[in-house]
Amino acid sequence: MVERSSKFLFIVVGSVLFMLILYQYVAPGMMNFGSPHGYMLEDDADLFPTPDPHYVKKYYFPIRDLQRTVDFEIKGDDVIVFLHIQKTGGTTFGRHLVQNVRLEVPCDCRPGQKKCTCYRPNRKETWLFSRFSTGWSCGLHADWTELTNCVPGVLNKKESRMKNQ
Repeated sequence: MVERSSKFLFIVVGSVLFMLILYQYVAPGMMNFGSPHGYMLEDDADLFPTPDPHYVKKYYFPIRDLQRTVDFEIKGDDVIVFLHIQKTGGTTFGRHLVQNVRLEVPCDCRPGQKKCTCYRPNRKETWLFSRFSTGWSCGLHADWTELTNCVPGVLNKKESRMKNQ
């Protein structure tokens, strides 16, 4: 009889603990056992906790670098070279460059094709050098050094082919 009641008690206690864990999982932040009120107040939530004193900031970006403006002449000879860095949202950002940027002449993206044609207004020259406009012309995930050496040659070849047609 004692064995039967201990099994029953074990099942009840286990069920209660399971329900508490489930409740915390389903409704996080609604109940906080560490708070004196039993639930979390806005004052209790610290969105920006005190930084770790052992953490040393490695990079300091001056305001002039973060808030600079760059003149880009789409009708001139300027070209945007998109450096794709893996695992940083680069694919999504690259797609937005060819599909969602409002331009005088938007990029021509056809269904089923990965590459779009991004020509300047009144000229058949590209203004964007990226995976979605020219493909992987300088190799898969080319870094800054590879792009610096490769982009002028690729653009010159494309433009000379376009002029010969």
